[in-house]
Formats: sequence, structure tokens, C-alpha cells
Amino acid sequence: MAKVAFIYPGQGTQFVGMGKELYETNEVAKKYFDEIFESLDFDLKTIMFEDPEEKLKETKYTQPAIVTLSLVMTKLLKDSGVVADYVAGHSLGEYSALGAAEVLSVVDAVKLTAIRGQIMNDVSAEVQGTMAAIIGLDSSKIEAICSSIDGVVEAVNYNEPKQTVIAGTNEAIDMACGKLKEAGARRAMVLAVSGPFHSSLMKPVGNRLKENFSKFEFNKSKIEILSNTEVKFLSEPNDIQHELYAQTFGPVRWVETIETLRENGVTKFYEIGPGKVLKGLVRKIDKTLEVENV
Repeated sequence: MAKVAFIYPGQGTQFVGMGKELYETNEVAKKYFDEIFESLDFDLKTIMFEDPEEKLKETKYTQPAIVTLSLVMTKLLKDSGVVADYVAGHSLGEYSALGAAEVLSVVDAVKLTAIRGQIMNDVSAEVQGTMAAIIGLDSSKIEAICSSIDGVVEAVNYNEPKQTVIAGTNEAIDMACGKLKEAGARRAMVLAVSGPFHSSLMKPVGNRLKENFSKFEFNKSKIEILSNTEVKFLSEPNDIQHELYAQTFGPVRWVETIETLRENGVTKFYEIGPGKVLKGLVRKIDKTLEVENV
């Protein structure tokens, strides 16, 4: 029997006004939104719906905003009778997956995400680093060239067969981009991000994040979660906490994630959250898979 997976997007998919129409036209959604908004010590509602000072672009606000919208939409989808056999998230999206699988309550999933966003904000300010998207080159070649560079530069997001994101120090990224173009990359494009996310430079994030786990009640997941870093199905709280720690400075192996879900019988994916980024990635991994945007 065909299986269903809910998949959740990460940072970069946000946009001003996301969720506003839903909030204003759907009483059930408004109740779910308000429960989250009232639990936080900052005005996420204004940041998401109005964003007067472009605060939505700041990591500490971007992350809880995306997870909030993703989880409200998940609750509405579940209310309508759509259920998932598995959940997975791309980077930040793994926190939406936690809420969907009821490892954390919706409010706690957003609160933990807000803590993660603040820590990443702080560490990024301390670390001089960035990321770059490499298009048109196999990941194995990218890994080999990165390992030859003097300095920290690593393949961190395996998004689709011909698109891999690297992260590291500014100098090492510049050198790697030059060498990757020489090796045949169609594009090597430095991204407008505030830090070298998922690289070893971000290990302090993992250490600080781990100190906050005891503030939350982690439950055994109701739906199996496929992890970013090791591409393993998780359900136990200790394993999930280790993944959240390791994921801050480990890779997002998205190609293997989709392939593993397909091998386990998934033929239909619901991308839940802002944008349509994951639909594009899934179709480039396997055109036969069905992806519906929510």
C-alpha cells in the first residue's frame, strides 16, 4: 500500500505576510496561531504578518515563524483527515517534523526553535563564515575539492543530485568556489546567509542548544522521523535529542532522505509550510514521486 510523508521546508522560504490570510479567514487556524503567539515573549504575529522593520529576515525570528506556519497548517491537514506514515524536515524543517510527530507540543516546538534561532544568531556573529550553492557538479567531486582547500569548507546540504551547498570560513569559501568552477561547476554562488550553517564551525550552537533540552518534555514520536544527518528513522527521545544536537554542525542529506522514504513505500509527499522549494528538489531526485504543496 502506498505511503505518505509530510516534509517541511527550512530557512529561506519565509515571506512577509505568510499565514496572515489564513489567520484572518479561518477561525480554527486563528485559534492555533494565537495559542503559539501568546506563549512567546516577543511579537511573532507582527513580525510574520507585518514585518515593519524586516525582522523576519533575522534568524532568531525566521525560524520560529516558519515552524509556526508549518505546524498550524499540519494541524489543519490532520483535522481534515490526512495522516502521514513518516515525517522529515530540511534543516530547520526537522523542528516542524518534531511537532507533527508530537515529540514536542506545538508550542514547545516553536519555543525550542526560537531558542535555536537565537543561539545561531549569536554564534554566527562570532564566526566569520558563509555558504555557497554549487550547481552542476557531483557531490563526490565537491567533497574532494573542499578537502583540498586550506581552511574550513565542507559540503553541508545535499539538496539534489546536481546541487550541493558548501559552508565554511569566508576565505575558504572563496577559494573553493574558484576551484569548483574550474572543475566544471555550472555555478558557484555565495548565498546571502548570516553564517556557515551545518558546518563544524557551528558546533558551539549544538553545545548551547543541548543545555536547553531539559526545559522541554520530549515524548516518543507518534510518527517516525527520518533524520537529516544519519538518514535514520527515529522515535525515541534520546535519539531525537542527539539528532538535534548533531544537526547543528552536521549535513542535511536530503537526496538520501527522499530516496529512503521512497524505498520505504512513500509515493506521495505533502510539503507543508511556506514556498515550494522542496517540491522542486524532490522532482529532481525522482520525477515519479507526487508532491502536493499545502
